[in-house]
Amino acid sequence: MALVKPHGKDKKLKTLLLTGNALKDAKAKAAGLPQIKMASREVGDLIMLGIGGFTPLDGFMTKADWKGCCDDMKMKDGTFWPIPVTLSAPKDQADKIKDGSEVALVDGETGELMGSMTVTEKYTIDKKHECKQVFTTDSMEHPGVQQVMGQADVNLAGPVKVFSEGSFPNEFKGIYFTPAETRKMFEDKGWSTVAAFQTRNPMHRSHEYLAKIAIEICDGVLIHQLLGKLKPGDIPADVRRDAINVLMEKYFVPNTCIQAGYPLDMRYAGPREALLHALFRQNFGCSHLIVGRDHAGVGDFYGPFDAHKIFDEIPKDALETKPLKIDWTFHCKKCDGMASMKTCPHGKEDRMLLSGTKLRKMMSDNEAVPATFSRPEVVEILKKYYDGLTEKVEVKLHKFSGQ
Repeated sequence: MALVKPHGKDKKLKTLLLTGNALKDAKAKAAGLPQIKMASREVGDLIMLGIGGFTPLDGFMTKADWKGCCDDMKMKDGTFWPIPVTLSAPKDQADKIKDGSEVALVDGETGELMGSMTVTEKYTIDKKHECKQVFTTDSMEHPGVQQVMGQADVNLAGPVKVFSEGSFPNEFKGIYFTPAETRKMFEDKGWSTVAAFQTRNPMHRSHEYLAKIAIEICDGVLIHQLLGKLKPGDIPADVRRDAINVLMEKYFVPNTCIQAGYPLDMRYAGPREALLHALFRQNFGCSHLIVGRDHAGVGDFYGPFDAHKIFDEIPKDALETKPLKIDWTFHCKKCDGMASMKTCPHGKEDRMLLSGTKLRKMMSDNEAVPATFSRPEVVEILKKYYDGLTEKVEVKLHKFSGQ
């Protein structure tokens, strides 16, 4: 069997990252162009366009594509896409840009020249409408809503050329891989069915259990962690990397899983983001996405299994990558091991419910973490991180916390 095909009608990876003389010439031209300073989320989106993670997109979305994504989860040409991928600019700057002209795309934080874009359209959007459609709320308590409402006034659309992958290849050498690279790794291992495990947290026992369930079903698992920006109090990617590495080394059969990372920021869009996670994992070569409790959620904004339900609401042919829906998992004293709501007959008094937020709070408060919650080798790495903080990190314990 072969790996799943990339998303879109052509079924081929679309990589927009330039190399060689094409890169040299494009950078020289872009040096004299008006500069658009991109926010962190936009930088991550541009890199995903460059490496083929957002196949089949060729740039930032038009108003018709934006509206289609918000309202129907599909672009104007019918391509399934659950969350808009847009670029914004201040009105006074946008007014000076003519349709058909080129602009340089610059990382707003580092100043690095990241790419260029031919502007085909300028448009304004109803930001609250996007928030209500994508996040199901326009509450400013939601970090994704804050992000959208904080965008500049005008969206710029058009095809892009990508010059750089930022600091990710060097900063996360050994786990940062492009879709072409993960696909080759899977093929070299003889894998055709691969489950992606999405995480923005160190893996506790419940995460480990989910991954091992997937290994029973598939040829292997891609532990695919987010490398972009999170919200305050979350654990940095390099600490998560080390914690996942020791977990794989000590508690997984060799050659059953691969740790990798991707360059996006979290959007905290819950069910919609679960769909986006499945979509770009298809581009990375994964046949399945593990969807546990409150996938990509935040606070109490989503029900614990809303991300399960949304996969039943989209057309069957929308994605080749399918969800592995797994019920609430926990450690049960009477079962004397990990279990789920489907396998454990005992009451809540016997169950230790696990979450990334709860683990972060225990570590931040210097509480002892039992081995039934997290492996001691993982706890040791996290303890070193928390002991090294100069300021105490406040972690609010929500009813739910996503992977």
